[in-house]
Amino acid sequence: MITLNKILRMLRNNKVGMIGLLIFLSFVIIAVFADRIAPYDPMKIQYDSDGGVKRLQPPSKEHYLGTTWMGRDVFSQMIVGSRIAVLVGVISAVCVVFIGTNIGLIAGYFGGTLDNVMMRLVDIVYGIPFLPFALILVAILGPGIKNIILAIVLITWRNSSRVIRSQVLSLKNRTFIEAAKLSGASHWRIIYKHIAPNVMPLSLVYVSTTMASAIMTESSLSFLGFGDPLQVSWGKILYACYSSQAMFKAWWWMIPPGIAITLLVLSGYLMGRAFEEIANPKLRER
Repeated sequence: MITLNKILRMLRNNKVGMIGLLIFLSFVIIAVFADRIAPYDPMKIQYDSDGGVKRLQPPSKEHYLGTTWMGRDVFSQMIVGSRIAVLVGVISAVCVVFIGTNIGLIAGYFGGTLDNVMMRLVDIVYGIPFLPFALILVAILGPGIKNIILAIVLITWRNSSRVIRSQVLSLKNRTFIEAAKLSGASHWRIIYKHIAPNVMPLSLVYVSTTMASAIMTESSLSFLGFGDPLQVSWGKILYACYSSQAMFKAWWWMIPPGIAITLLVLSGYLMGRAFEEIANPKLRER
């Protein structure tokens, strides 16, 4: 049986996974202490000594990443914007994997009609294109972080459920499952006590990859103007830069959020690669 301690120990021995974990934890720390790190209010217009707006000023000692067209500090927006990225990534990943793992466990273990109904539901969800669905849902419900998370969760649970189900189909015929049945263990005890721990590495793979996908989705929707208008996010920073037609003349406004999105998404895929090696030991032999 694969335990959490074993997973953590194997992750510490995986350099790629540790790099991804360190990058992710760095962004989490920044997000948690954003109010203390950001030198200015991200939405406050900055003025010079003559009372003029500090419009599109390049990086300086006062403004590490320069200012926007409206005279707002880009560095402060980057710091505060990390909250939305981390929040959307973590909540979406946990919800998606929780739903997908449970559906895979139940469908794979019980089989029969229940399995057929659940898998046909998965097939239907697979037929729904993700980005158009997310755009329509957010447009109907209104822009906001909650609605973006809802759109991500309603669609992306399909990926983990099918893979977890296939793993459960293999595990439920193992000797230790038969022994648990003979000892009088209930179906739910077998599912969550004996089978679930063995599919945990696969679930962790989907936690990390879903987190990366969710961050990209939130950034994309915010860039298209469907983000929360009252909150700062990296996608919204890019949207403001694009709508101000400053993408090519204010590099300090465009490049930092792009790099931040890339690093945080990369951390998810690096951790996913490490969890994949835990789930499939043959990959470590290559």
